[in-house]
Amino acid sequence: MSKNQELDQLDRQILSILMHNSKTPFTEIAKKLFVSGGTIHVRMKKLEDMGIVQGYNLDIDHSLLGYDISAFLGIYLDRSSLYDEVAEELARIPEIVGAHYTTGQYNILAKIICRDTNHLREVLHDKIQKISGIQRTETLISLQESINRPLDITDK
Repeated sequence: MSKNQELDQLDRQILSILMHNSKTPFTEIAKKLFVSGGTIHVRMKKLEDMGIVQGYNLDIDHSLLGYDISAFLGIYLDRSSLYDEVAEELARIPEIVGAHYTTGQYNILAKIICRDTNHLREVLHDKIQKISGIQRTETLISLQESINRPLDITDK
């Protein structure tokens, strides 16, 4: 049975509420959904055990912390078979906050957050481009993020 088939509407409603505000107390969720707080706890434990809920994160404005550059880095590999090795090296660079193995033009598309353009240049030159297996990179600086929202999972 797939993970999707094991979820019912209540599971989806709980996830939807927490995806919009992970600080929502279980007791408040229980009241909204007309179930007990214990039910919410049991359901969340099930969702964690299934691997659907993998952690809890803060959504912060990096620019208010002095990190003004958000960029996407298209990475070309010497060979696609080097993906795992390169991904391990990329994971060691704290400025890289996400990376995806992709189809299309790039082998890897990574998101990077830096203080300024000098910091970005240092990370590119001193860290990323020195990784064995990376042929070249292409940097796309984000000027503004227009959409950042959780997926609506309650339609099903």
